[in-house]
Amino acid sequence: MEISNILERLIANKLTVSTSESCTGGMIASSIVDFPGASNCFNEGYVTYSNEAKIKNLGVKDETLMAYGAVSEQTAKEMAIGVKKKARADFGLSSTGIAGPGGGSPTKPVGLVYIGCSYGESNVKVKELHLTGSRTEVRAQATNLAFQLLDECMRELNI
Repeated sequence: MEISNILERLIANKLTVSTSESCTGGMIASSIVDFPGASNCFNEGYVTYSNEAKIKNLGVKDETLMAYGAVSEQTAKEMAIGVKKKARADFGLSSTGIAGPGGGSPTKPVGLVYIGCSYGESNVKVKELHLTGSRTEVRAQATNLAFQLLDECMRELNI
């Protein structure tokens, strides 16, 4: 799966994607804008590292963050929905996790990442990942897997 193929399909179908990133820190958006013609399919991207930014920019509920934490399936889902809605995009991609080397716990270890994709009228997919490697490697793997998730969602819509 090549990122360029995904972006070419978005452009050919006049569709857009927007990103909401925490642990990947803009790597997903950067991978999109590396592609010539990205402005034809990329609306906007948010790096919402803090809980406050997730609430303010993406509409993540404070109750969700209190109950499940920033690194959770629920938060990744709300981030993906929020960015799709705010950017008026056809697809919303999200990432939230613990890239390390510190910050992990027994229940949420380093390498735990959630990626989400909001698509269609009301579809949302979230995947829980358990990644290994350095901080940079975890972020890069999460970025690549976010594009695989986007590809999967596009194929469900026959794109």
